[in-house]
Amino acid sequence: MRNNPVVLICFEEQDNLGIGYIASILLQNDIQVKIIDFRIGKENILQHLKDYRPLIVGFSIIFQYYVYEFKNLIAYLRKHGIKCHFCAGGHYPSLRYLDLFEVIPEIDSIVLFEGEHTFLELVSTLYSGNLWQNITGIAYKNNGSVITNPFRPLEKDLDNFPVPVRQPLRDYALKKKYATILAGRGCLYNCSFCSIREFYSKPEGPLKRMRRPEMVVSEIELLRNQLGCSIFMFQDDDFPISTNQEKKWAVKFCELLSEKQLTDKILWKINCRPDEVDKDIFKMMKSCGLFLVYLGIEDGTDDGLKLMNKHIDKETTINTVGILKELGIQYDFGFMLFNPWSTYQTVLDNLKFLETICGDGSSPITFCKMLPYAETKIEYILKKERRLKGKFGFEDYDFIDFSLNQFYFFISECFNDWMSDHEGLLNTARWAGYYLVIYKKYHPITPAFTEVEKTTKELISQSNIFFIDAMKKIIDIFNSNDDNGNNLIKIKRNIDRCHSHFKNKFAEATSTIENIAFSNTESFLTNHSSGRRGLERSGSPRRL
Repeated sequence: MRNNPVVLICFEEQDNLGIGYIASILLQNDIQVKIIDFRIGKENILQHLKDYRPLIVGFSIIFQYYVYEFKNLIAYLRKHGIKCHFCAGGHYPSLRYLDLFEVIPEIDSIVLFEGEHTFLELVSTLYSGNLWQNITGIAYKNNGSVITNPFRPLEKDLDNFPVPVRQPLRDYALKKKYATILAGRGCLYNCSFCSIREFYSKPEGPLKRMRRPEMVVSEIELLRNQLGCSIFMFQDDDFPISTNQEKKWAVKFCELLSEKQLTDKILWKINCRPDEVDKDIFKMMKSCGLFLVYLGIEDGTDDGLKLMNKHIDKETTINTVGILKELGIQYDFGFMLFNPWSTYQTVLDNLKFLETICGDGSSPITFCKMLPYAETKIEYILKKERRLKGKFGFEDYDFIDFSLNQFYFFISECFNDWMSDHEGLLNTARWAGYYLVIYKKYHPITPAFTEVEKTTKELISQSNIFFIDAMKKIIDIFNSNDDNGNNLIKIKRNIDRCHSHFKNKFAEATSTIENIAFSNTESFLTNHSSGRRGLERSGSPRRL
């Protein structure tokens, strides 16, 4: 029976650390594991399963809006003869397991919440042939009814887990390899649009747990020395810099990086809230390799922030962005330009805010619509107001002002490629910025580089201002309600034209930075290592 492996199916566009940790704890217990990327398609997945003849297949359904894609895959696998145990796990299955059993009846069990210990016990029990239905931390169907076993408490010490299994490291930019990593799990906050707190508050255990900084630095050192990794992307929902205890964690983490002489060799990115940015702490972290901060800004109005239960005001965010600019730390951000109670005025107020923080080109503008994710306060309110629409897993809502729905539909069409496409302006602009930072870390500053750095920032500023002006013009048309459609057509054509222009300019900037970096490297190798060949050009950058 042990010859039959465990197969885990997940999205692998980036390292799936949840699956990586589960795979590592299985391997630690001498259980063979195969990981399959969901994106290879159902026919290829079926063939792999026929070849592997697994004991159990685990499906990592981490994205709510992919439920029906998993439903179709699982039904297809059952139809074509895969009869082994099917188990699902992830945030959404844990929070909505009753609904998931109804939508995907082919699933045998669902691992609820943190999965390492529960899934290991499930696999071991299946191997032994014993009764698995009594395992703590699972739900399953029995004669048409869903049985929910007691939740398993959260692991108190995250360092009890072995380091996660990883796919081969890939290039981030300028031939520097990257890896994702965790400093901890959980979040102390309770934003109305987010289900992270709900996920970690259901089982027994603390809302937020941190690994020991010694263990995090040890993992970084291991990845650096054995795999040549230079860039580390912390995937924590909230990096440990909030409380005094967490600030001490960050100080110790940086001290250890310095002791290990890693600060000049690595770069790292974190996620945090605007009100967690302390100038002294971030200055220290920058000196130890922090190059990118993803800020959960979300809204640029005090009323919007109150709706989101953020417990901050817009001035805090403006001051935070100013600190990051002063320290020279790159920042990206999340921003919900639209929420269920948006009006044209709130959109205009938010556009003014976006112009304030990044009209200078410090970061490309992004926006999205707040979605009613499972078990959030926003979902609860919309249910109570009977405003939710759409099928399970794809719930959405209309705005109160009907014309705002038309406006949102139009601007979504106008800016879909701009905001969402891997080769769109937002992504190419961000990558141009990343290349600049990475070049400055590992290469000498030249006049050619200084020029492309200046040009890139100007391009980001110009594209940001264009976006804001275009949005204002579209709002004027929808507000006036006297346009025959010709002006909207002209605006959309102009957006398409400018999108193509700007994204090509950003691609040129990235290519120029590559050429400068590699020509400098080749020149160095020619002058210092006679007979050695220059580095090969890397392919397209790793997209986030």
